[in-house]
Amino acid sequence: MTQSNFNDAFLKACRGEVHDHVPVWYMRQAGRSQPEYRALKEKYSLFEITHDPELCAYVTKLPVDQYNNDAAILYKDIMTPLPAIGVDVDIKSGIGPVIDNPIRSITDVERLGIIRPEEDVPYVLDTIKLLREQLSVPLISFGGAPFTLASYMIEGGPSKNYNKTKAFMYAEPDAWHLLMDKLGEMTITYVKSQIAAGAQAIQIFDSWVGTLNVADYCTYVKPVMTKIFTALKEEGVPLIMFGVGASHLIQEWNELPIDVVGLDWRLAIQEARGLGVTKTVQGNLDPAILLAPWDVIEERTKAILDEGMQTPNFIFNLGHGVFPDVNPDTLRKLTAFVHEYTTTK
Repeated sequence: MTQSNFNDAFLKACRGEVHDHVPVWYMRQAGRSQPEYRALKEKYSLFEITHDPELCAYVTKLPVDQYNNDAAILYKDIMTPLPAIGVDVDIKSGIGPVIDNPIRSITDVERLGIIRPEEDVPYVLDTIKLLREQLSVPLISFGGAPFTLASYMIEGGPSKNYNKTKAFMYAEPDAWHLLMDKLGEMTITYVKSQIAAGAQAIQIFDSWVGTLNVADYCTYVKPVMTKIFTALKEEGVPLIMFGVGASHLIQEWNELPIDVVGLDWRLAIQEARGLGVTKTVQGNLDPAILLAPWDVIEERTKAILDEGMQTPNFIFNLGHGVFPDVNPDTLRKLTAFVHEYTTTK
């Protein structure tokens, strides 16, 4: 794609540089709510789509083409690298990731291997290379954070309270820190390979870390996150941190060597700024609002934009992922509204 028609508003916003409109993209924008994706899912599993670079690139690019978003996010799962280190993961429909060999002891942690991205996940790297040829907007790729990955590995699947994870963390601190180290190294290697393949920004999803209080986060998680982001900072691409229900950790995130703090819908942008967040802020429309009448969507979006645009370092997004029952026309209309409203300001 030639530089002349490349839309770099998202990258500029990440870095706090002047740009001509507020960039917008949506978590889980690829798939789920799109009829074309649903038709594909009748023929192919998530595993099959992500292992086919042509197909995966198509799914990744589809929302950019349909909604005119300012960035694409690679279609894949945070569990993608785990089989390479010896974790048996199965993505079960209606449930999520299920793991047959959950972590129960330090021996289980010691048994975990290392990832060799070019050998273990070549399809991810090939998809990134393909998309860089096709896209006229930046490509975001991502990784799961060690705490969130560990929660699946210890619980054996999704959890509502993360009791087993916390119990392991408190009762087996040596095993826990070893697990964080191993997952941290895996994340660094995995993400660096994606950047080398052409990813232009990275988002780290620590989806479930909000279950921890600040003191436990600082003791059990923040050291590995600092290590990961310090290593990735050398690559020179914007780094985004995001979690759900983690507003109480925002000040800790602001201290990490990242470029963008992702907010869910529970914390207003002005509140985050009031807490001392100086980095670019991304967010944070409640995805449930997308099921409301358009006048409600417009009113809530205006309020977020008015807060966000008080500084140039703002990216519009949802506070979590797109629901399957959201009408794609709503996302198309929302993107157009954000562009129009912020370009004419």
